[in-house]
Amino acid sequence: MISPTLLELERSIRTLSAEEQLWLLERIAHYLREKAHTANKFADAKYMENQLAAMASDSDIRAEIYAINKEFAVTEMDGLEEL
Repeated sequence: MISPTLLELERSIRTLSAEEQLWLLERIAHYLREKAHTANKFADAKYMENQLAAMASDSDIRAEIYAINKEFAVTEMDGLEEL
């Protein structure tokens, strides 16, 4: 069902010139593309967060990180402070 507000908006748009209607259409398209892009970024961020959480709980990955840290422990004793 179409809301009364939307019908009123349509009536108002009809009173605009063709140039104004085209400008409005371009602005709406821009807004929708921007909204979709933002939604995709948040979806990707959530996906990456889930992937990182899965990796953090994976025992094979944790063992590999431990091995890497052990291998480089000697270089951490080079006397340099954290930057």
